Amino acid sequence: MAAKVSVERLRGFIAAAFVALGMPEQDAGQVAALMAEADLQGSDGHGVIRLPQYARRIIAGGINLKPDIRITRERAGMALLDGDNGMGHLVMKKAAAIAIDKARNTGIAWVGSQFSNHAGPASLYARMALPHDMIGLYFAVGNANHLPPWGGLEMLLSTNPIAVAIPAGSESPVVLDMATTVAAYGKVKARAQRGEMMPEGWMMDREGRPLLDPKRADEGFLLPIGGYKGYGLSLVVGILAGTLNGAAMGREVIDFNHDDSSVTNTGQAVCMIDLSAWEDVAQFKARIDGLVRDLRESRRMPGVDRIWLPGEQSAQKRELHAREGIPLPAALIDALDKLAGELGILRLIA
Repeated sequence: MAAKVSVERLRGFIAAAFVALGMPEQDAGQVAALMAEADLQGSDGHGVIRLPQYARRIIAGGINLKPDIRITRERAGMALLDGDNGMGHLVMKKAAAIAIDKARNTGIAWVGSQFSNHAGPASLYARMALPHDMIGLYFAVGNANHLPPWGGLEMLLSTNPIAVAIPAGSESPVVLDMATTVAAYGKVKARAQRGEMMPEGWMMDREGRPLLDPKRADEGFLLPIGGYKGYGLSLVVGILAGTLNGAAMGREVIDFNHDDSSVTNTGQAVCMIDLSAWEDVAQFKARIDGLVRDLRESRRMPGVDRIWLPGEQSAQKRELHAREGIPLPAALIDALDKLAGELGILRLIA
């Protein structure tokens, strides 16, 4: 039976699980906060649903619980982080903090990572720019290849997500969070767990037929956004987040859905842009507010009730879930109950 839980309860449960697995308490709290935030904003393919998988990797030795996350190359407006195979959430939170600090002095800063791991939804890290009156960008190589080159059949590319967070004034910030495929693989996993079929256009089998059953996802591949343009975008994002950082790309990518012990060497990057380096911050935000209203209030096609801006629906979900609780499907609760029993911690829902 599906149920709703508060974000505080979810955060505490995740932290307790990581501590039981041997993660230092402070690190466990940071990772738990980011994972719970993913569920709070409706990114249910990247939140607590990933906890059993993370636990398997930790138990198998695939993740370093006490990493030395450090800068290995640096200039005024850039840095390269070695994540030492730590949790990706910790690596990218540190990367964002370094980029924000550097951008205050240089106007713009780019920080890449190598030897990181899966870090949840891209928007978590782009949004870290917003309280500092900065624009945040995030790029990553996905943790499994589900996309062939255009016209091919070999899985050499991944969903390779992009996120951009842009501050506004009285309006909600503009937050774009997207995979370079029509759907992120996390959404496929979430559909499978809920027992739901996928819409046509997400995946195709190797004979070119639509693949609708998410439990058969291994029999096919994700489709890129915009056809060959999405393929090109996935490639370029992978080069910026992976190859540029000395991280895995192409055939080097480890499928962490089927391999719990190998080091993934996941590559990610964040870029922070300090608005004050370009113009008065208040003026910029006022212009974004005006642009948002122009778009929202523009003429609509018949049958369209509202024009949405990127990030608005996630913001509404965040408010709804904070007020009424985060909905979790019965299958996920069962999986978390099983994990709680194995780790000797209290169940999420008593």
